[in-house]
Amino acid sequence: MDDRQIIALFLERSEQAVTELSSKYGTLCTRVATNILNDPQDAEECVNDAYLGVWNTVPPREPDPLVSYLFRIVRNLALKRYRHNVAAKRNSIYDVALDELEGCLAAVGLVEEALDARETARLINEFLATLEKEQRVLFVRRYWYADSIGELATLFDTSRHQISVRLSRIREKLKKHLIKEGVFV
Repeated sequence: MDDRQIIALFLERSEQAVTELSSKYGTLCTRVATNILNDPQDAEECVNDAYLGVWNTVPPREPDPLVSYLFRIVRNLALKRYRHNVAAKRNSIYDVALDELEGCLAAVGLVEEALDARETARLINEFLATLEKEQRVLFVRRYWYADSIGELATLFDTSRHQISVRLSRIREKLKKHLIKEGVFV
């Protein structure tokens, strides 16, 4: 079933919509949440909450593309759960990915003073548009989907070291781009 048909089911308020959404994207949603949370039960709960979120927002919204809309909800719920779970602790799996980006982005308070979060997101999207497809996919898989270095090495059929080097170079380019655009890093 394609996304338009699934959205039509949501608009009709058919419970089949959630079943079809789960069937088509459930595995990927679970992977995104698990990569962030490192806990299958919490990940499953976030995915189910995301389905409820889509149910509650369609209608009136008709997201296009549906998959991006769903993944954004799953990721936001997983990040909210993550922050709750590790308020005073450190989760090495997701924190490692965030720590890698730390040198490219300013602290939250400074970002709010220099540019609002939307402007920073726009600049990052602008930067990503300048990358070759493989670099862009690598960056998004690491820092949006929180794929591990090992998973990326397998996906790109290369060594973990090579993936680390590529990510390091991309982060350095991002840092230069943000500095050029006036973001204090």
